[in-house]
Amino acid sequence: MTTFQDFGLAPPLARALTEKGYTTPTPIQAQAIPTVMTGRDLLGIAQTGTGKTAAFALPILHRLAQDRKPAPKRGCRALILSPTRELATQIADSFKAYGKHMGMSVAVIFGGVKYGAQIKALTGGIDILVATPGRLIDHLQEKHASLREVEVFVLDEADQMLDLGFLQPIRKIVAGLPKERQNLFFSATMPAEIGKLAGELLKNPAQVSVTPAATTVERIDQRVLFVETDRKRQLLAELFADGDMKRTLVFTRTKRGADRVAKYLEGAGVGAASIHGDKTQGQRERALAAFKAGQVSALVATDIAARGIDIESVTHVVNFELPNVPDAYVHRIGRTARKGRDGIAISLVADDERGLLKDIQKTTRQTIPSFDRRNDRALGQVAAVERKLEGERKPERPAQAKAPVADARDLPPALRKRRNRRRGGGQGQGQGQSGQAPQRAQGQGGQGGQGQGSGRNRRSGGKPAGAGAATWSPLD
Repeated sequence: MTTFQDFGLAPPLARALTEKGYTTPTPIQAQAIPTVMTGRDLLGIAQTGTGKTAAFALPILHRLAQDRKPAPKRGCRALILSPTRELATQIADSFKAYGKHMGMSVAVIFGGVKYGAQIKALTGGIDILVATPGRLIDHLQEKHASLREVEVFVLDEADQMLDLGFLQPIRKIVAGLPKERQNLFFSATMPAEIGKLAGELLKNPAQVSVTPAATTVERIDQRVLFVETDRKRQLLAELFADGDMKRTLVFTRTKRGADRVAKYLEGAGVGAASIHGDKTQGQRERALAAFKAGQVSALVATDIAARGIDIESVTHVVNFELPNVPDAYVHRIGRTARKGRDGIAISLVADDERGLLKDIQKTTRQTIPSFDRRNDRALGQVAAVERKLEGERKPERPAQAKAPVADARDLPPALRKRRNRRRGGGQGQGQGQSGQAPQRAQGQGGQGGQGQGSGRNRRSGGKPAGAGAATWSPLD
């Protein structure tokens, strides 16, 4: 197959694809669409960014169009399970775009929002339902939903379902499905538990694969920077002094860590937002929208954002902390170098993470170039200033304390300029005398503890703050 027209899709589908300018299918689409159109079960091994959603959305829409009938009350004709709210929303949007001329009803159900609108949609019946497991089980338990008339069942990002602990909820959902149905199963990797689940769900499936499991995108330039744990934030801020890091995903292991890193970057003059499971749906949507629009250059996330989120033009991915599961590394860095672009992935690795790095390199079958930034003199200067700031904090106002912020005179020149621009020019009125506490990151125009914009580090004899540090930059 060389074009979408060769598939023989329903005319309304073909029309929508033409309007969107889609003519040539991706490899996963070329392999999967004809098979799914025959009604056969499918096992698809594919990473995100390969066009996987259209590989199942188009043949599902074609099937429903060929057999027009009302959607079942409190139920659906096609059910797609997704691990995260963001991915569920993205899948539903794709169904709406491809089926815009077909009059199919599409609904998305996930947690973090009120039940009312979801119950109303389910009551009338839905052609295509995209849901996360937890909220769908809630509706099933409350008898708001029934799955007895599902014709096509899709399990997307199965290995992430495993990572998030969704295997038992999935089995509970599957128990409510009719025995006669078509099953489509997609996963980027195939660990033993996922292989077992696929065996339980699929009947004589066709298998398609567009990339070997646990390989990384060839267009990603990967780097490792060895650094002490307590100096990771300073090094991260230094990396952002490179003006090319305009749209960067930063991954942490914990929700609290994501918030702390985002707050630190803001204090260093880098626009940043955080996204994780404890954020409300509105907060998550606003953070993603700001990142997509370029209003912030750093989105700090837990692994909730590692897969399935289609963000255009992510230039860099930074692993502030390595993931505990090697496969997660593959999915994290796969957020960059999408649609033929190049990308850069930087991992900040402390000594206690070397075992995790070894596992990642074994899994991806490659040695990642590394650079040693331990005992870095420039980072030591910044750390010293931050320790001083910690001691100067007023104990009676702990709730308003900001993240540690380095004295502007001790920042690398490019980062210092960037911070000053975000503060309104940085032409403060203070003289930066010894003993003055530098101004906190409050966007007040740099009034205290700043010099007259000379860009010099007075403590090092007029040399820039980064003098003597390693000269590697993210683009070397």
